[in-house]
Amino acid sequence: MERQTYNPVFDAAKFKELMLYAADKSVDDPTFGATKLNKILFFSDFLHFGLAGSSITGATYKRKVNGPVATQLPAMAREIERTHDGHFVERPYFNLKQRRLIADRPANPLVFLDEERDLINDVIKNLESSNAADVSNLSHIRSRAWQVAEEGEVIPYTAVFLSSRRATRSDLQRGRELARQFGWLESAK
Repeated sequence: MERQTYNPVFDAAKFKELMLYAADKSVDDPTFGATKLNKILFFSDFLHFGLAGSSITGATYKRKVNGPVATQLPAMAREIERTHDGHFVERPYFNLKQRRLIADRPANPLVFLDEERDLINDVIKNLESSNAADVSNLSHIRSRAWQVAEEGEVIPYTAVFLSSRRATRSDLQRGRELARQFGWLESAK
């Protein structure tokens, strides 16, 4: 059986608009900062891949200590500031500093398909009541994608299909049945 890999093509315009869209939609969220922006980007891309077979932006995400980070993010942040589409501010947040993207123009929602925009809105809404520690926990512990890569390695989009739930007896039984049905156990010999 031929193994297929997913090689996304980065769409800089969509990535930029996703950053601005997230900032615009999160303007009233006091917990929106760099950590939450990273999680919105990551979950939007990975969940869309899991549901539709392609990411929204094609960004490459690497495992970093504080979670998955798009390798293109620093350059796109500079581009947003260079073009005056947005700017970053640092402000005190409890005993920390929060780095927050402020959109200086509305994002163009038309760059997204309806299904992409719906998913992005769902991600933003589901993360809205979470602080940076909560969203980090979600990407580090509850999601296997971050766990499969070593520090600095690319996180494969296919990792979205890995479950963080422990297999039950019925899961294992069903796996054995499928393995017998499709001859997977025989072909592994």
